[in-house]
Amino acid sequence: MKDSYRDGIIILNEEVARGIFKLVLDGNFTGEPGQFYMLRGWNGLDPFLPRPISIADVEDGRLTLLYEVRGKGTHIISRLSVGDSLSVLGPLGNGFENLHGGRLALVSGGIGIAPLLYLAKRRESKVDLYSGFRSEPYFLDEFKPFVDEIRVSTEDGSFGHEGFVTELLSPETYDLVVSCGPMPMMEALADQCRDKTELMLSMESHMACGIGACLGCTVQTIRGMERVCKEGPVFNSREVIFHD
Repeated sequence: MKDSYRDGIIILNEEVARGIFKLVLDGNFTGEPGQFYMLRGWNGLDPFLPRPISIADVEDGRLTLLYEVRGKGTHIISRLSVGDSLSVLGPLGNGFENLHGGRLALVSGGIGIAPLLYLAKRRESKVDLYSGFRSEPYFLDEFKPFVDEIRVSTEDGSFGHEGFVTELLSPETYDLVVSCGPMPMMEALADQCRDKTELMLSMESHMACGIGACLGCTVQTIRGMERVCKEGPVFNSREVIFHD
């Protein structure tokens, strides 16, 4: 982990779907699938907190991130141009480490598709992608060289299967399922995979520091409360307690 903020130079900041941006930074970056960076694209204390963004890819020292404009911080970042700089901290967290081989299903919901690309690129065994969106799909072309099959659902039925992405998956046909997306989707997936196959979850949470100091991003596990930014963001689904 890099323990201090440093600059990354923007070489691409492109809207790939409504409110969804692909950001590429130059700056000798490193990282493993499932890790993330904290970003600040502004001076001063407003917004006060940096934004955690998952690594979508690292290649030749260039860092690719995918983010959704949700609040003031990401709105400011979306207005930056090629040649501007961002302050970044990372790589942070524990990613998809020591995953066993065999047939792998990647299951994403919305912007949760981002950290799954780098994992797909690094796998040598068979990989299929299941992606769910509210409406307009995005980022799928990035996966085509690295996966065998892509299945898509949209909640409004505008593309692919109308409904939820979990309805497309037969977990017993895979040796491992990896997922990132909204908590209700991952909870449903955990129920679906129970007693059928192993499931790894990349958890999303509001973060303040990104280094485990503030305890602001905890989730309940069988070991007690654990920090998404430090012990995670990747957890085995058997470890996560979704209900009290």
